[in-house]
Formats: sequence, structure tokens, C-alpha cells
Amino acid sequence: MFNYQIIIEYDGTNFLGWQKQKKGRTIQAYIEKTLKKVLNEKINLIGSGRTDKGVHAVAQSANFFTKNEIKKKNKFLLSMNFFLNKTGISLIKICKKKLDFHSRFNAKMRTYTYLISNREGGLVLNKNRAWQIRRRLNHRSMQSACNLLRGKKDFSTFRSASCNARSPIKTIEQAKVIKNQDTIRIIFKSKSFLQQQVRSMVGCIKYVGEGKWSVNNFRKIIRLKKRSSCAPPAPPEGLYLSKVDY
Repeated sequence: MFNYQIIIEYDGTNFLGWQKQKKGRTIQAYIEKTLKKVLNEKINLIGSGRTDKGVHAVAQSANFFTKNEIKKKNKFLLSMNFFLNKTGISLIKICKKKLDFHSRFNAKMRTYTYLISNREGGLVLNKNRAWQIRRRLNHRSMQSACNLLRGKKDFSTFRSASCNARSPIKTIEQAKVIKNQDTIRIIFKSKSFLQQQVRSMVGCIKYVGEGKWSVNNFRKIIRLKKRSSCAPPAPPEGLYLSKVDY
């Protein structure tokens, strides 16, 4: 038995998310179907984590076990991408791992990036790939809000009602805002996140950037630990799983 890790890029616009379901298009299901076609055996793909409907990935990590060694990795990638060509999914790397490697449980850090287009004109190149906000945002206030999210905290305010995590306590190692002309990127790093946590935090940070909330208001809603205090979550099209560290 052999264990392989693959790095995947995808546009989540037309998918119901990562995890396979009985009905509907999912990233995991499409890749498993293609793996079966290329390797001629049923494959169970293990992802580093789930991404929701409409969320994208620059470098999703996953692993799978196969009976046969993949000796020609470039040929394997070419074959996989040939069949995945029109799906919005691309395999960008494959590497052989030890049998005890697990994409989810061995992950030490996950990085998510949220992309905001802060301009009046409509989106063309970034349509379905960024959140367009026409009202001018104060990125410095947004950074001040991000600073309050760093460290080990109870993130119940940003936790989806359907989240099944055992604890709302997470540790955010990095939360920063990068502005380049009309583009704002908000980057979060943590070992793991609650369901819809990133989008919920971005929705609240946007309120601060617009001036609807002060930084002190944002501090209070974190301390309240109530989902009802949270601003509407940011839409999925601006969210990217950008890196998984091991």
C-alpha cells in the first residue's frame, strides 16, 4: 500500500463545497471519480479540511492510499488534469508520504485569505472570486480589529449554528490586512477554524472598515460570545484556502 499527498487548486463557484454528498457537484467526488479512472481502483480521498459552497482553494491538501506505486508523477498529473480540465479543478503537485501521514490530523497550520475589491466599477476578472464593496473601507481600522482576534480565545460569536466542533476555543496565530490600491486581502492563520468562522470574522471587520462599528464595539462583540451579536457573514466567493502547513 502506498500513500500520496496531492495539492489541489479549484474554483469553488459551481460546487457545493469540498465534501462529497449524495447529490450535487463536490470537489472531493470529482477527484475521487478521476482517481478511479486513472488508477483503476476505488479511492477514498482525505482532505485537510472542508471548504463550503462557493469557496476556492489555492493549495488544498489531500491524501489517498493506493495499491500501486505511482512512479511517473508527471504523467499522473497530466492524466488527472486532462480529465479534470473543464471542471475548475487542477492538481498541481503530488508527493509520496509515509503510511501514517494524514492530511487533516497532521496539519499544523491552515492559512485562509479573504479577497475584497473595494471599488465602484463592477468585477470582470474577479467575478465570483472577490467580495465587491463599493463603500470606501478604512483598512487601518480593519487592521486594528484584526489585532483583537489574535491569540487563544473563545470564538463563539463567529461560530455557525451548525458547527459541530467540540470547543469554540481556537488560537489565531496571524490576522492581518494588506491593501494594494483597490484590493484588500485579509489573512488568517490557525491550526483549525470553526465552521464559517473566517467569513463571520470578515463580515464583522467590514463593519469596522465602514465605520458602522468602532474597534471598541468589535471588542465587545467578541467578549459577548453570542452568535446573535455577529454581523452577517461575508459571502463565500471571496474566501480562499491558500496554504496548509505540516
